[in-house]
Amino acid sequence: MSPSILVLYYSRSGHTAQLARLIARGVEEVPGMQARLRQVPPVAPVTQTAQPPEPEEGAPYATREDLLECAGLALGSPTRFGNMAAPLKYFLDSTGAEWASGALVGKPAAVFTSTSTMHGGQESTLLSMALPLLHHGMLLLGLPYTEPALTSTLSGGSPYGASHVAGPAGDNAISEHERELARALGRRLADTAHKLAVGV
Repeated sequence: MSPSILVLYYSRSGHTAQLARLIARGVEEVPGMQARLRQVPPVAPVTQTAQPPEPEEGAPYATREDLLECAGLALGSPTRFGNMAAPLKYFLDSTGAEWASGALVGKPAAVFTSTSTMHGGQESTLLSMALPLLHHGMLLLGLPYTEPALTSTLSGGSPYGASHVAGPAGDNAISEHERELARALGRRLADTAHKLAVGV
């Protein structure tokens, strides 16, 4: 079975999910690697009914096994006041056992986000997701400036990770540069995981 990169995200309007699929495409452009798309369920201040075991649409919900089995992790969230969204934070807060056992130590990781405006907190959101990954002992990867789209983009994309500017009404399509950078991040993550696995 091919090593898999877990592409784990929370998406409200679908933009972060689109980035996740592009990152997954980049992962699978690396020979011998596969992507495993997973999402986290929404949370509410008062829970009246349990979430169904499978979401109505999109990727399945993530499990602890997904974390344990992955060779690397791409973590994505829309921005909420310059921070990751509560459902993703809630999921990460429940990974104490994985932290204690060192299940993710030494695995490569990357982050991605979507905002409604250019200066809506993309970089701070990416950094907020990076912090728990560092606590887990993961090897954090960004986008190097050898990616031409990083210096050409007029929308999303930063050295901290892939991103998308959705627009105030959420109707901006993912730009060509944003697509290139998301796929490049997936390739870089998969390539690093592959090299770590084979000891190159």
